[in-house]
Amino acid sequence: MMKKVIAIVFLCGLMTVAIVQAMEKNTKQEQGVESIQTSKLPGLEVGLKAPDFELKNLAGDTVRLSDFKGQKIMLNFWATWCPPCKKEMPDMQKFYELTKNDVVILAVNIDPEADVEGFAKKMNVHFPILLDEKDKVSSMYKILTIPTTFFIDEEGIIQHKHLSAMTIEMMKEYSGF
Repeated sequence: MMKKVIAIVFLCGLMTVAIVQAMEKNTKQEQGVESIQTSKLPGLEVGLKAPDFELKNLAGDTVRLSDFKGQKIMLNFWATWCPPCKKEMPDMQKFYELTKNDVVILAVNIDPEADVEGFAKKMNVHFPILLDEKDKVSSMYKILTIPTTFFIDEEGIIQHKHLSAMTIEMMKEYSGF
């Protein structure tokens, strides 16, 4: 039963992403606009202050978003069962290796009951993974579909938001790297 619920949620998320992207494409074509109209995407809006939170990482240490004030942050929400999340993990690792002194990656896992540590080892990822055990942070950020990624500037303001898997080129563009 739980697998069916997860499958339905996942399919609804994919449909949401497809609809949003189709609407953005039409908006861009009509207006001749090059940039994504992120104000129409579900969830927290670009330009807002990113809400602070506190989560445990895989080692059990407490991590706060505010610990990284003054640094650029890529805040990614994902799950082990999510195919687009799996697809973007290798690019996230490459981006981490390229920018680890300039951009902090915080990957918030929303299914901590799964073997997240085993998944990270299998995918060979070494960036910080945080566990949202009670769905507090995903609720705070109004996550409706995964992966969802926020790019937060040094002042804690959300500068970009992206729904669905990203390439390393997109990560570079959104982070200004």
